[in-house]
Amino acid sequence: MLIREINDPRLKLIYLTDVKVDRELAYADVYVSAVEGLSRSKDVLAGLESASGFIKRTLASRMELRAFPRLRFHWDVTPENADRIEKTLADLREKRNDRELKSNEQ
Repeated sequence: MLIREINDPRLKLIYLTDVKVDRELAYADVYVSAVEGLSRSKDVLAGLESASGFIKRTLASRMELRAFPRLRFHWDVTPENADRIEKTLADLREKRNDRELKSNEQ
């Protein structure tokens, strides 16, 4: 739906990372991220808030629920943190390999 039905440039190249719905179906916390990272968070969240009524109506018409939860959007930093950890681990592996090569040369 985000790709085909919402024509807001702020919502291009984003992805949902998680959705948590409370027991009473009062709220759905929707977590999002983007390839560019935190620098786009304000624009993306503003775009989602702007489109929240449309998103809620569209989803409610497609799902059979007694009541549809209020959507709350949150920026998810998990992908960025995972990328930073992966880069750190890659750097550590490279340094270890360099040390092993140097010790084998001696």
